[in-house]
Amino acid sequence: MPRFAANLSMLYPELPFLDRFAAAARDGFKAVEYLFPYAFPAEQVRDQLQANDLQQVLFNAPPGGTDATSIAHAWDVAGMRGTASLPGREAEFRAGVELALQYAAMLDCPRIHLMAGLLPAGADRAMHREVYVSNLRWAAAQAAAAGRDVLIEPINTRDIPGFFLNRQDEAHAVIAEVGAANLKVQMDLYHLQIVEGDVAMKLRQYLPTGRVGHLQIAGVPQRHEPDLGELNPPYLFSVIDELGFDGWIGCEYRPARGPVANGTSDGLGWLKQATGA
Repeated sequence: MPRFAANLSMLYPELPFLDRFAAAARDGFKAVEYLFPYAFPAEQVRDQLQANDLQQVLFNAPPGGTDATSIAHAWDVAGMRGTASLPGREAEFRAGVELALQYAAMLDCPRIHLMAGLLPAGADRAMHREVYVSNLRWAAAQAAAAGRDVLIEPINTRDIPGFFLNRQDEAHAVIAEVGAANLKVQMDLYHLQIVEGDVAMKLRQYLPTGRVGHLQIAGVPQRHEPDLGELNPPYLFSVIDELGFDGWIGCEYRPARGPVANGTSDGLGWLKQATGA
């Protein structure tokens, strides 16, 4: 049976962030993920995990910036979506990875997503890729010393125009070049369907490699509950089970009812069906 983690950046939007942990636990989730924890001291986030008997399974390294204020500015104001492939920002990338590893240690989180960043119009893609591979090799070494995995995620350019990494084959080629056992792919079936389609066959192609460290799911095209849209979650979950994937599936979607009381909880029929709850 697949294991599902609540994405607290998207689910329970009617609640303050720190209150979302208890809401997820009440709905039966045993694990959580989210974009960034840096607006809060790591100890405060850890306390929410422990109070609600939740496991932290994933979060992102900073999209830019090196402390809470500059990270928030990078994401909300500057529109940054990572620095891993950006020439001239290597020091910022490294500082962000070091901060993420500090949080991962406090939160006992086994994996960190390293966002690739945006490719400027007319940029030399080969140069960006060279920087990307170099940065990932360094980050993987730091993470390995700390007992963590680092992940890269292909993201569709409809949601994030200009994002450097878009396809599964590109991601796996980068991983092969870096050659680090703890560098893996974050395979989001929502992005995969939009960019490539043929989701079940991509699962069959890549899950057996052991280089997929995390899955995510949402309905396509509106990014609501997984059962709203063109994907067939029960079938995909059966394929994932058949292939023996024992990792987590992040529920990274926006509840169709929006930020209203019980909006997330009332939309979890798909989860009850998938888990037999």
